[in-house]
Amino acid sequence: MAFFLALVCILVFLATASYVQYTRWQKGKGRFGGHGRSAPLKLPPGSMGWPYLGETLQLYSQDPSVFFASKQKRYGEIFKTHLLGCPCVMLASPEAARFVLVTQAHLFKPTYPRSKERMIGPSALFFHQGDYHLRLRKLVQGALGPDALRALVPEVEAAVRSTLASWDAGHVRSTFHAMKTLSFDVGIVTIFGGRLDERRKAELRKNYSVVEKGYNSFPNSLPGTLHYKAMQARRRLHGVLCDIMRERRGQAQAAGTGLLGCLMRSRGDDGAPLLSDEQIADNVIGVLFAAQDTTASALTWIVKYLHDHPKLLEAVRAEQAAVRDATGGGRQPLAWAHTKSMALTHRVRACVLGNAKLALYYYY
Repeated sequence: MAFFLALVCILVFLATASYVQYTRWQKGKGRFGGHGRSAPLKLPPGSMGWPYLGETLQLYSQDPSVFFASKQKRYGEIFKTHLLGCPCVMLASPEAARFVLVTQAHLFKPTYPRSKERMIGPSALFFHQGDYHLRLRKLVQGALGPDALRALVPEVEAAVRSTLASWDAGHVRSTFHAMKTLSFDVGIVTIFGGRLDERRKAELRKNYSVVEKGYNSFPNSLPGTLHYKAMQARRRLHGVLCDIMRERRGQAQAAGTGLLGCLMRSRGDDGAPLLSDEQIADNVIGVLFAAQDTTASALTWIVKYLHDHPKLLEAVRAEQAAVRDATGGGRQPLAWAHTKSMALTHRVRACVLGNAKLALYYYY
């Protein structure tokens, strides 16, 4: 069950919060211009904090969930604030989220702080719109679609088995952090097609961990800070990915399978490579980053819901036991056909994805 959810969730590319840019910032109020006249803009309640800094220091001086929860309690489901140099409106109600994401989605576009773009890579899929975005989305969907994933099922199963075997019995573990390790391993398989030696995996894991720790840190370039260390690790991560691409080009089956192979093989109308190595590296990092936390969150919620509903847990166990019997007690590799027989497991996955909160906030 865990491995299948990881495959599905890796397709989920969610940003993290609701951003609305205003034409100017003046004591928490702005104006929109229209037909040669300006009209007062009515903003929701909230605080804009200090000039330029806004409330960024308050955000980074505590857990982000505590910051947003306190604002929500004080001002309600919709409130204004000023973070990372940008005035913004935070939406915390389902109705407001539906307005932005569904009802009036054509009026909004995903927008990220510059510090986030530099950390992930400016060429990553979710930082763009238009033709570039459409071409990349088709490539990513093709690399992570059913046809491509079907061939990776045995490798994904092996990665999951290896991760589970590392969990010592009798030790208390953080479910979320354990699932992050699992989702990272599955992400490596889907990106590199199972063709990555342990040394490269260790390099990627080490540097990715540093980048992740600094992603939500206060953006500054002072040596020794989390942000500085993360940017240094980001450069090393880029170097490792470029080395892997050079090695693959020197082999008989140059690109290989997985997302990386798909991006390396992509060609434009003139037959030239569609993406540079830098663009490929940015998108590999972006996909890995976008998928890991959401996948780990979904897996964690599944564990919780199954724990809270013993009868459902027993039914899922029975379904998985039948699949295990079909593979000779687990001696044969899992196949795509086996995953199609997990009807109840699929329903549990769909229920979690439809009801659980997988991220703290999203940028728009």
